[in-house]
Amino acid sequence: MDVLIKELHERVKQQSAFVDDILGEIRKVIVGQDLIINRLLIGLLADGHILLEGVPGLAKTLSVKSLAGAINAGFQRIQFTPDLLPADLIGTMVYNQKSGEFAPHKGPLFSNIILADEINRAPAKVQSALLEAMQERQVTIGKETYPLEEPFLVLATQNPIEQEGTYPLPEAQVDRFMLKVLISYPSKQEERAIVDLMTTGEAPSVRPVVEPEQILDARKLVNEIYMEEKLKDYIVEIVFATRTPGRYGLHDLTPMIEYGASPRASIYITKAAKTHAFLMHRGYVTPDDIKSIAPDILRHRIILTYEAEAQEKTTDDIVKTILDSIEVP
Repeated sequence: MDVLIKELHERVKQQSAFVDDILGEIRKVIVGQDLIINRLLIGLLADGHILLEGVPGLAKTLSVKSLAGAINAGFQRIQFTPDLLPADLIGTMVYNQKSGEFAPHKGPLFSNIILADEINRAPAKVQSALLEAMQERQVTIGKETYPLEEPFLVLATQNPIEQEGTYPLPEAQVDRFMLKVLISYPSKQEERAIVDLMTTGEAPSVRPVVEPEQILDARKLVNEIYMEEKLKDYIVEIVFATRTPGRYGLHDLTPMIEYGASPRASIYITKAAKTHAFLMHRGYVTPDDIKSIAPDILRHRIILTYEAEAQEKTTDDIVKTILDSIEVP
């Protein structure tokens, strides 16, 4: 077994070299924000959609555009607005006068990387259309269903401070996002570097350094990354602690949690931990991979009670308590 893990580790070191190329290109444009970049790559390589939340001006949109620019794949930016229609995303049937038949006119969802800007500004019907694409990797126009080209990734942004003209995302759709990443302000040194980068001439551009085929091959290798059985049990224990915290001695959390995380959380933590190891050029998962990625996967899957809100407890507080309490194998 040790020999197989060593061989896998060497394969990962070789095939993950393109990650450094992507990081090099993105960092030409993005100063700091290493967490965003890391999570975007995890979503790309783990085949999971990402929800980015932060106040305006924190490079959410620019980060996604930079990632798309580093990959030689299709990219579409869709600005979500209250008057958006499902047909504006998926397309519609158009009548051809010459043939006398209807033909599909495909919408912007037929691309590889979709930036759904301010996703919470679109109404429920639009959310439903996007939901099918995210979950089923297909789009229905009229009576026909069309598969979406791989890789297909939805990277959505939302603004947490402005609620006028917004529609809360349905829980079913929020659960479809592998990661919910909270974007924070840059440090003083990073902001000083941003000022220099953006105010002294033409901003640098990102060039494609990776082909979509490399991404698809990397996804296959990510699935092979070794994870001990004890670590799989550790993941399940973390997720179960969000449902029945009292069984783990976390009695203070019981009145705080209305609903715990679904089994999708266990699946996504496993996939994301393997991908995190891949980004670190490792062929095996460590407990640190799991603890690093778990908050971004769990924060939008735990529904708090009114009591938790009254005590100003957040899902991040709950997750931190659970991770600090569950014994690491």
